[in-house]
Amino acid sequence: MPRDRYRLGFAAEDIDAVAAHAFLTTAYWCEGMPLALVERAIAHSLCIALHAEGEGQVGFARVVTDRTTFAYLCDVYVLQAHRGQGLADWMVQSLLAHPDLQGLRRFMLFTRDAHPLYARHGFKALATPDRGMEVVRPGIYLQPAPPPAADA
Repeated sequence: MPRDRYRLGFAAEDIDAVAAHAFLTTAYWCEGMPLALVERAIAHSLCIALHAEGEGQVGFARVVTDRTTFAYLCDVYVLQAHRGQGLADWMVQSLLAHPDLQGLRRFMLFTRDAHPLYARHGFKALATPDRGMEVVRPGIYLQPAPPPAADA
């Protein structure tokens, strides 16, 4: 695997929110998400960036976690031109090995089409799906923002 022209980074200075936004705003799970919300999500998550030599950030993933009992893996992507080299596997493996994510009781994710990627890292279908509940708001970022509240 030609990783020599790539590097991974967890540090805040490694994360390019504008690059992440450029991809995520077109992704099926957060289409139209404003940059300010991507920046806020990054600020409150454990993130990893994949950089290609001379190209900047070409992949990204984040984990929403309390770093004690629970984690939710999301926003995983590698740009099309860099796929097929095991780079997403490398990112996921590196995230799962992060010291802050050891000993968690539950680590979750949702995916439409990348089940084989995550299965290689131990993820399985929900053991008890009847226990889970969710609120889903598809297209929420494509709706006009509500007007600011008037001062009373």
